[in-house]
Amino acid sequence: MLKAAIIVLMLALVASLGSGFYYLMLDQGDAKQRRTFHSLGVRLSIAAVLMALIFYGVATGQLGHMNPWDPGPAPQATQDEPTASP
Repeated sequence: MLKAAIIVLMLALVASLGSGFYYLMLDQGDAKQRRTFHSLGVRLSIAAVLMALIFYGVATGQLGHMNPWDPGPAPQATQDEPTASP
């Protein structure tokens, strides 16, 4: 579920980027039009939500890395006393 939300937010970022470019080309030189600026605000908001979602996923352990060359965290050394053999 978390990965799907991240993908949806990334697609929303691309759509917002495209709409900002469209408004930039359409409103060239018109000081009254602020659609490009509003598109930037939407894109920044989406990016902030995406970063928060990624931080949440990493903090809760739902997101992580599964690299084949990384064995993962080293096991904790225990301080067990050796048992004496008779």
